[in-house]
Order: sequence, then C-alpha cells, then structure tokens
Amino acid sequence: MVNDDFLFNNPKQNKRIRKQTRKLSFVIYQALYGPIAFAKAVYRQVLVLALMFFLGALLYYYYDHLPVISAFLASVSTITTVGMYSPNGGNLFTLHSTEAVLLIVLILISVGALASIVQSMVSMLVDGQLAKSEAQKQLMKRLRKHVIVFGYSHLGRYVSEKLEDLGFDYVIMTKDPETYNDLVKRDVFVVLECETQPMEALKTAGVEHAAMVVIAHEQDAENMLILLTIRRMRPDIRIITVVHDPNLVDTAKSIGANMVIPDSVTVGNLLALSAVTKGLVGIVFSEKIGAKEIAEFSIFHSSSLIGKGLAEVAKYGSVIGVIRDGKVAANLFDPAFVLQEADTLLVLGETELLYKVEKEAKAL
Repeated sequence: MVNDDFLFNNPKQNKRIRKQTRKLSFVIYQALYGPIAFAKAVYRQVLVLALMFFLGALLYYYYDHLPVISAFLASVSTITTVGMYSPNGGNLFTLHSTEAVLLIVLILISVGALASIVQSMVSMLVDGQLAKSEAQKQLMKRLRKHVIVFGYSHLGRYVSEKLEDLGFDYVIMTKDPETYNDLVKRDVFVVLECETQPMEALKTAGVEHAAMVVIAHEQDAENMLILLTIRRMRPDIRIITVVHDPNLVDTAKSIGANMVIPDSVTVGNLLALSAVTKGLVGIVFSEKIGAKEIAEFSIFHSSSLIGKGLAEVAKYGSVIGVIRDGKVAANLFDPAFVLQEADTLLVLGETELLYKVEKEAKAL
C-alpha cells in the first residue's frame, strides 16, 4: 500500500527554513567533501604521473648509472621541466637512442596527466562543480520521504517548481549533461542518468527512502523503462507518470503506475473546453470516475439560481464550493444556505452539464 504520510510532514510554512538549511548544508558539505571530489577526479592522472616518475627513475638508473634517490630526482626534474638534471650530461649527440625515445614518451604522457590535473583544479576553483557534485551526493543520502522527478523538460520543470513552492524536498533525474550542470550550479538536487545505469541513478537519487516518483520525460519509451525499473526496486512507492500517447495509458497502469496522465488528452480537453466554457479552471483525474472538468461561474443579477439552494444546481453538476465576498463559504450544507448575486460557483461535472450551469448562472 502506498504511503502518503509525507504530504503532512512537509508543511509549507517551513519552506523558508528548509531552504536556508539546505543552502547552509551545501556550503558545509562542499568544504568537507570538496577535497575528496578533487581526489576522485584526478587520482588516475596522479597514478599515471607517479608511474612516469618511477619509470623515469629506472631509465636514469639503468642508462646514466645514477643512485636510486638521484635517479628519482632526475626523473621528477625532467618530467616537471624544472631542468635540474640533463640526461647524459646534457650531451644529446651521444644520448642512447632507446633512452631518448623512452624519455620522449614519458614526458608526453606526464605533460598530459599534469594538464588534466591542472584543468580539474581550475574547474574546481572557478565554478566549484566537483565540490558541489560530491556535496549533493552526500546530502541526497540524508533525504527521506522526498519526491524524485524523472525528466526536466517543460513538464518536469513545472513539477519541480511547484514542489519547491510547497516546500517539499525533491531530486531531479536527467539524461542531459547541460541540464545537470546548470542545476548543480543552482544547488538543486540532481542526478545525471547514464543510458545503461538507471538503477544506479535511482539509488543515488534515494529511491529507497523516497515517497513518490513523478515521471515526466518527453519520450514515452523512457517513461515506460524507468517505470518498470522503479516498480521493480520499490513495489510500495507511489508513481505518477505522464504519457504522450493516450494509447499507453492502460500499459502504464498495468506495469505499475498509480496514476497516468495523458498530456495530449489533457491539453486537448482544456483547449476545446475553454472554447465552449468560459469558466473552466481545471481538470480532475480520478482512477474511479476518470477525468472531470472543474469550472467556476459567477451568479449575475438575472440568474434564476438566486435565492435557491444548492440542490437546484445539483441537477446540472456537483457543487464543490461557493465563493462569497472573496472567501469560500463554509456553510454549504446548511439547508438555509441560498445563492446570492455575485456568488461564484465551483462545479465539477461533464462538459454538457457545465454548459447548462453556465447558462443558468447567466455567465454567457
């Protein structure tokens, strides 16, 4: 059974505190894990460089008959271009050809390794990318009951912005390196998914402790694949997915989605209904009753609904609220409650029924 308790553990009023805490955490973790990130980024180059120093020392030990320590000093001097030692006493004409070729190879490889280390260091100092990435990985391990958003196209971006506004913790999963780098710079929790490692990316995003996953990739194939992977890893987690092909709704449900939203149908309905009904404000998706429209209608002075109770409106659609004087009326179920001029009805129902309510309210 899917657990929705997290909805009550993330009060919106704590949003500012959570945001400041997250920002402070990023700063602290960057300071703590920045050196570790740098070491992870350059350890291969460092190993290559150390190997070159060792091989260079062997060359000087073998060809120039230098003592071990002196051979290492000569190797470091040559590779780092300090110039404290010149092979064969500086006489390149009598330098052994094999020694010369091996020294050329050692120097070229070493220069490449040194350049890579310098580049990583500059990158870390300029934009802090390495430190931020490592800080994010460590901070994401602490997340509990957060939301994972797969895909950061227009849909995924809107979902994350709304989650941010509501004060929920969330992690973005993306396949786009540019999007990843941009979000890292903005201190947004994000995971870059490689094509062959969706499970590893989900683990990094904290799927084991997440409360919900919203799948909003622009390609249905990607959505179906990640849906199957998540359901295999977490049979109990709530999954909401978008499908761009309405024919895939049943397929997505059959492989584990708790809610499937066909975006083409949704947008199509909104556009068509907006052309017919002026007061359309949204659509409700329900597993039991399907998609239903919500519309609002103002009661004009000529409306036959003035002075009548909500039972009269119920002939046309379900009234889910009445706005009076800028506030939602709290006594809807009071038998004495009657509609007044300038009231606004919030009605849930089919398109044809909403159209009838609109005519009765004289909103046309």
